[in-house]
Amino acid sequence: MKKAEIYPLKSGPLVVAISSRALFDLDESHRIFEDRGIDEYRAYQTRHEDDILKPGVAFPLVRKLLRLNDDAVEHPGVEVILMSRNSADTGLRIFNTIEHHGLNIERAVFTSGGSRSRYLSSLGVHLFLSTHIEDVRSTLSNGHASALILPGVSDRPDSGQLRIAFDGDAVLFGDESERIYQAEGLEAFAENERREAMQPLSGGPFKPVLKTLHEIQSAYPAEDNPIRTALVTARSAPAHKRVILTLREWGIRIDEALFLGGKPKGPFLEAFGADIFFDDQKVHCASAQTRVATGHVPHGVANEGLGTRD
Repeated sequence: MKKAEIYPLKSGPLVVAISSRALFDLDESHRIFEDRGIDEYRAYQTRHEDDILKPGVAFPLVRKLLRLNDDAVEHPGVEVILMSRNSADTGLRIFNTIEHHGLNIERAVFTSGGSRSRYLSSLGVHLFLSTHIEDVRSTLSNGHASALILPGVSDRPDSGQLRIAFDGDAVLFGDESERIYQAEGLEAFAENERREAMQPLSGGPFKPVLKTLHEIQSAYPAEDNPIRTALVTARSAPAHKRVILTLREWGIRIDEALFLGGKPKGPFLEAFGADIFFDDQKVHCASAQTRVATGHVPHGVANEGLGTRD
């Protein structure tokens, strides 16, 4: 199977596209659409277009991302773009809610039920967060980072920092090592990582996201930084060395690295205070989503039905 080329990082801000259902709680209106059809849905949204929607799972993340633009420090900045399967007419309630919360979101795409992923390259998007699995898969297959936002908690303690946690294989890195684990087992995996320790891992779909976050971080002093990142992986020694040397080769700082050796990730992510966590494995997403906002990345060998390790 040919791997999609990862788009090179473009100069400029970190551009995050987000679906309306990831940003706001649209469960009630979505049930009306599912149960009663588009006409009833349109009438419902029109009747309630002045009613403010409750925050969705990714709302705190978006608020913190946009807050990075509010200080006087010069850095690449962040742009958030709304991507909605609503029409512009039914989407008026969403824009009214954006205005109510004071979110500086200026660009929007309304597709009236059509795919949104075809517009991402034109918009220069680094990351697309959605609740629609097909849009996420299409985005990943075209070389952009994307994650399925899972149901979970939207009201969490606020550390004041933007805290983002990433899994390793198939997220920040390619899945070549994971493929060895799936095909040959843990011993072969560990031996490969010892042998290839000085050979950097390939970049995964989220490498450009981490790189741009690092560029923003670099504008601030390390001891007083609005962003904190973490690698939270099921790897353990001796497989840790290759990861550390890969990040060094990329010139990317990551603030915390947790090599958990297969322990459940949820408690550690809660202790870190993640505003969002990205993982390709459903088992780790299940551990995380009741504690922190979680994005499943349906990418790599684990999503070809061959296992659930990292």
